[in-house]
Amino acid sequence: MRTKSALLVLVVALAGSWGIASAQPATDAPPPAPVQAPLPATALLTLTTIPSGWSERVDLRPMLQIYADGRAVHQPDAAATTRSADVSPQRLTGTVPTDILNAALAETRALAALDLGMPSNDDRGSQIIDLMPTPPDQDVHLLMYAPEATEGLTTDQQANRKRFTDLYRKLLDAFSQEH
Repeated sequence: MRTKSALLVLVVALAGSWGIASAQPATDAPPPAPVQAPLPATALLTLTTIPSGWSERVDLRPMLQIYADGRAVHQPDAAATTRSADVSPQRLTGTVPTDILNAALAETRALAALDLGMPSNDDRGSQIIDLMPTPPDQDVHLLMYAPEATEGLTTDQQANRKRFTDLYRKLLDAFSQEH
């Protein structure tokens, strides 16, 4: 009988310790990161720079892609002439504030109605801003050849090109990387 009692006490003790162990509070481990929905296939706003002399390169990537919810992907070395064509650009994820995104959408549409001019020497690269909303019948594609050029351009064309450059820079500067 003592043996049975001793075994019963041992079983109860072991079962009890398992119950206590499983009821212990969790450690100070951080909570799991929230799962974000994947990015859509097409960005709402895309900024692309084509450096001078890149006509032969096939590794062109956008500098910045901004999605309708403000999430963004920035590839700061996408247009770096020092980056080898067989090396993918650095890819940073983050956001662009909604107020800046909304102002940029309006400015992109306004710029579509303006003359950015065509410099006499257009082999000095280009910058592109693509607005691709859903539905696509409202697409806007802005292309500025030789961004630094001023020769042969009217005062209005130069002012329009400055607006384009300011918008491009504002969007790049507004990007905030996730940590």
